[in-house]
Amino acid sequence: MGAPPSPKGDMEAILHRREFIKSAAAAGIASTSGVLAPRGGAAESKSRPTSPDMQYRELGKTGEKVSVIGLGGYHIGKQDDPQESIRLIRSAVDRGVTFMDNCWDYNGGISEVRMGQALRDGYRQKVFLMTKIDGRD
Repeated sequence: MGAPPSPKGDMEAILHRREFIKSAAAAGIASTSGVLAPRGGAAESKSRPTSPDMQYRELGKTGEKVSVIGLGGYHIGKQDDPQESIRLIRSAVDRGVTFMDNCWDYNGGISEVRMGQALRDGYRQKVFLMTKIDGRD
């Protein structure tokens, strides 16, 4: 996989990502009408790979089927070696975990950067990725 990215590279990616998110927010809101529609509505569940060793359930009324075990992003930004974070995420996906959770401010954005790196090479299509924003100062 090559050398791990430098912290400076991670921070530059965060800044670019934040600018993108700011500029795309209005378009994203407008384009998501129907994304959380119940089964049979505007959105249909994506077909993701499953594992016989994992259980899956429908996520609320979304029509999305996800693993009952999810991987949270907070601790993904804590490893000294970014490659360890990537290995953890990909190992979970390879074992049937399809529900991922993250937040832009976990570890100053490093958790999102590392999850993004881990979900390259086709892994993104295998998971339901949830993110959130917080309103606290």
